[in-house]
Amino acid sequence: MSRVEGQVCGTTKMVEAENYCNDVLIRVSAATKALESVALLVRGEHLSHCVAEAAAEGGPVAEEKIREANAAIARLVGS
Repeated sequence: MSRVEGQVCGTTKMVEAENYCNDVLIRVSAATKALESVALLVRGEHLSHCVAEAAAEGGPVAEEKIREANAAIARLVGS
């Protein structure tokens, strides 16, 4: 998360300083990638713990957790 914060703060400073647009866009891209990395880590933890535990128990809760996980993964990959 500190990497994300650093990228966003850096972007804000660049915009305030009226830096060259392409340089700002490069920083925005870096911030986006940093957020995507965090999202993947959170998604992995969710699958390893919440979804795995629900799947072990079975039933409608498991089915719902799997649907939620599939929807979240689809959002991450832009489907």
